[in-house]
Amino acid sequence: MLGHRFTDFIPEPDEGKSDFEKLLNIFLQLLVITSGDVSEALNWLNNVDRQYGLTGGEYGMGDFIEDLKDKGYITDENPEGRFELTAKSEQRIRTSALEEIFGKLKKSKRGDHRTHFGGLGDEPSTDKRDYQFGDTLEQISVTDSLRNAQINHGLDSFMMTENDLEVMENEYKTQTSTVLMIDISHSMILYGEDRITPAKKVAMALAELITKKYPKDTLDIIVFGNDAWQIEIRDLPYLQVGPYHTNTVAGLELSLDLLRRRKNPNKQIFMITDGKPTCLKQGIKYYKNSFGLDSKILNRTLNLAKQCRKLNIPVTTFMIASDPYLKEFVREFTKVNNGNAYYSSLKGLGHLIFEDYRRNRRKKV
Repeated sequence: MLGHRFTDFIPEPDEGKSDFEKLLNIFLQLLVITSGDVSEALNWLNNVDRQYGLTGGEYGMGDFIEDLKDKGYITDENPEGRFELTAKSEQRIRTSALEEIFGKLKKSKRGDHRTHFGGLGDEPSTDKRDYQFGDTLEQISVTDSLRNAQINHGLDSFMMTENDLEVMENEYKTQTSTVLMIDISHSMILYGEDRITPAKKVAMALAELITKKYPKDTLDIIVFGNDAWQIEIRDLPYLQVGPYHTNTVAGLELSLDLLRRRKNPNKQIFMITDGKPTCLKQGIKYYKNSFGLDSKILNRTLNLAKQCRKLNIPVTTFMIASDPYLKEFVREFTKVNNGNAYYSSLKGLGHLIFEDYRRNRRKKV
């Protein structure tokens, strides 16, 4: 008996889905792009339907709109009679973003990033992984390891090797407070590239991940343009870019103010931006300079980076741009803060944020 080897089965994406579910997935994507404008999203969906024939004779767009209302995804019960999203839709959009961005991530081996903190974890979870050097005997899942040995080597010449061992993954009990800063300056939609939609998706996925898997952690979301202000998780689908400059100082000041109220020992800031700081608020007036790196704005920004470091609050910057002089600013900012920086494409943004969030919440202070 040689046993059997099993590979991953990846079904067709739409296999077994109803016509409504297929259209709903596209509709939810369009809602994020249109910042929650239901009418505009439905117009776009109708155009896509005409071009690609999404519906047929049995189920049409009119049926889909009626189902959206009947199932509680949209409502027109308002004085103007216009279509609006419901709380059910907002929840479904966040779940969809979580599945799209984090659902396909594979478990990585321990220690992809260097850190001064160690530890094997405190609390067993239901997740399993392959054995790695340094794992303790208590972590080995005997039943799963015996099954693997039987499958891989058979019963007649039964043996167990290191490759057959599986261990129970440990979760960390430490709690983390995170502030996510999202740049909504005008440059986030300039140059023919929509950068705000991926940023919103990542924010929604991170929010859903934290509320579901790490309910004791806290996540505050702020946006910054000429000013900075806090938004709720439910506001994320409706987030839009404005005719703003980039007041990074205001964003960092608000982040520090929010984190001071949190009692968790682990605190961190994630900043998604595509440009340099170009704005300061002085009293009721704004000091702006979009041409190059202004030393007055830069010094204030670096002072806040230094303040975050003194408070043991790392700032992880996700720069969605590749200009050399912008990289130089990020390098200097990161050096002063002793944080992390990534020059990310839009495609890899979710993966990077997930890995850094998971790494930072494992630190023990």
